[in-house]
Amino acid sequence: METPLPTALGDKTARPLARQLELHTVGDLLRHYPRRYIAHTQVTHSSDREDQRFRDKEHVTLLGTVHSVSGRRMRHRKGHITEATVVIGAQRLTCTFFNQPYRERDLQPGTRALFSGDLSRYKGGWQLAAPEFIVLGAGVSADLPGLIPIYPATKKLRSWVVMMAVRQVLDLLADPEDPLPEVLRAAHGLATLGDALRRVHLPDTWEEQKAARRRLVWDEAFGLQLAMAGRRASATSRPAPACPRREDGLAAAFDARLPFALTGAQTTVGESLAEVLAGTEPLNRLLQGDVGSGKTIVALRAMLQVVDSGRQAVLLAPTEVLAAQHARSLRAMLGSLGRAGELGADPDGHATRVTLLTGSLGAKARREALLDAQSGAAGIVVGTHAVIQQGVGFADLGLVVVDEQHRFGVHQRDELRSRPGTTTPHVLVMTATPIPRTVALTLYGDLDTSVLDELPAGRRPIATTAVPAGVKPRWLERAWERVHEEVAAGHQVYVVCPRIGEEGGEPGTEDDEPARAADDLLDPEADADEEPGPEARPPLAVAEVAPMLAAGPLAGLRLEVLHGRMPADEKDAVMRAFSEGKVDVLVATTVIEVGVDVPNATMMIIMDADRFGVSQLHQLRGRVGRGSASSSCLFVTEALEGSPALTRLERLAATPDGFEVSRLDLEVRDEGDVLGAQQSGRRSGLHMLSVLKHADLVAEARDEAREVVGADPTLARHPGLAGLVRSVVDEASAAFLDRL
Repeated sequence: METPLPTALGDKTARPLARQLELHTVGDLLRHYPRRYIAHTQVTHSSDREDQRFRDKEHVTLLGTVHSVSGRRMRHRKGHITEATVVIGAQRLTCTFFNQPYRERDLQPGTRALFSGDLSRYKGGWQLAAPEFIVLGAGVSADLPGLIPIYPATKKLRSWVVMMAVRQVLDLLADPEDPLPEVLRAAHGLATLGDALRRVHLPDTWEEQKAARRRLVWDEAFGLQLAMAGRRASATSRPAPACPRREDGLAAAFDARLPFALTGAQTTVGESLAEVLAGTEPLNRLLQGDVGSGKTIVALRAMLQVVDSGRQAVLLAPTEVLAAQHARSLRAMLGSLGRAGELGADPDGHATRVTLLTGSLGAKARREALLDAQSGAAGIVVGTHAVIQQGVGFADLGLVVVDEQHRFGVHQRDELRSRPGTTTPHVLVMTATPIPRTVALTLYGDLDTSVLDELPAGRRPIATTAVPAGVKPRWLERAWERVHEEVAAGHQVYVVCPRIGEEGGEPGTEDDEPARAADDLLDPEADADEEPGPEARPPLAVAEVAPMLAAGPLAGLRLEVLHGRMPADEKDAVMRAFSEGKVDVLVATTVIEVGVDVPNATMMIIMDADRFGVSQLHQLRGRVGRGSASSSCLFVTEALEGSPALTRLERLAATPDGFEVSRLDLEVRDEGDVLGAQQSGRRSGLHMLSVLKHADLVAEARDEAREVVGADPTLARHPGLAGLVRSVVDEASAAFLDRL
């Protein structure tokens, strides 16, 4: 499988496969699975939608039979035209060739061939102008299977070229050694790997290709779950420090002062966390809940239990703005209980210190924060990834809380957990983007899961509306009028833009992720060399929108800007001013996406909302509706009515439930991103696994993987499975295999 393609096929054939499709080895080629199949009477389109008809300018590969062929001279200029009428099922189209009279000989009536080209309208019918074609029944194509595979290809490398290369490799290749034990294959009714690879490329029946695909999907799910189970085993190989509850400790004092009742879900999850924290088996938990479900209070209660045991907790946030906001929120919630060593500390001695540690702290502040962490004076340390850099030590770290795991690299949370010592801290991972169970198993298979499925009393739904400003400009004018009304009522407003502006976009900054143009992801199987459409204008930027609003529709209001390139002290000052009601309108980038909590903010306007991802929009609108007043969120877009972009925004506006939002997010974007390709920076080994379609299979694979790894933690007795893991995930994700 690792044989270079030039060795197997020769340089002439291998070179375009590498250049056009990045296929370099026999394994790469055999894992380049057909996109679809056609029987001898079916038409295939460049799109995967079964109900789609021919479309003008559509690129197609189809199988047809020549009905008639004729040639003639052009009437008004020199040249020759050959026209072949081709029958595809119940449809006909004309294949036209210019100055190629020999095509009459190639395409005699009754000839069956695969044709590839761009469709266009012609005399009320359809035409392929100068298509490429391959006649069936000659050379390597003589013995086609019952179903003809159609591969992801390009205009410079046709599907049948890939098909011929695959057939040539399969003719030469002996069946590979099967990594799955026979007993496991039998238990789940799986084909052998060799048979699956042959039948996925050369199936005679739909049943054969279905069985082949099931085996190959199983391999991907099982390899991924083995990696997750291995990570879990590695994470729990050392004991955690026991942090038993104290009846008269800081956590009890905090609970006694809570001005509100916890929800049933918060209480249940809190008890579950407390029980695990009290023991030496490391907590390894994903805490998920919708925006506003109260994850922070659950995490704080867990951290206080750890502090009560004489140990420390660290809270990692993805941005400095969010870290500072978390530090302020924790101090505010703790009150005198969070002022150890300061004036106003709890007189009964129930107090700890909350220390903020970020990369942009000044030298003096950083030395003090490092000393607080190292000495143990700070029971709770809040920071960004700077906390896990070398040189940051802790007196006795008992718990790591990671907020918004998807904004961290896959392995960053492990760096704290794997530091030298005889124990490993407990780990609690939080996400405010609810995840369907199968996605959670796929992304976080190494974690147990707890869900907060209730909203605290007093939380009100956020009225969300898509505003098609391009076709209904009056709607946007009314939006700015609504901003004045909200401010007049004593409330505050966010205006969010995709870009910072002035010096370009924000990619690469710590605090801002580039908004994704989700329309580009609606058809992840589109041809790689598809011609781009007309260039759209750049996304709106804070640096452009803020002065426009200040001089125009929002004149007279107190406006400030916030974005990731501002110095940390300026960002903190702006956020403090907004929190204290000294700013009416905050024009910001996605730096305010998560964690920012200003209950008096009751309205958000998201400009160029179609430039953001679905989950990102859901996160953003969660910044309002945090108080008792009614709140609203407007998705402003120039997308046209009926367009996929506007339809997506309208669906999101009508969907307040985070779990449904996550499903919508998966529907409109490439699952390869979800499954980790972007995490590792390499081509993903997951080609077939769909977290939406294969939920039951993922669960089956997880159970089997945990059993295998439980009996053989390093897969030393299963070298084939170790290879399977490496073929599916990158080496870093499968780091536990380094011990083999």
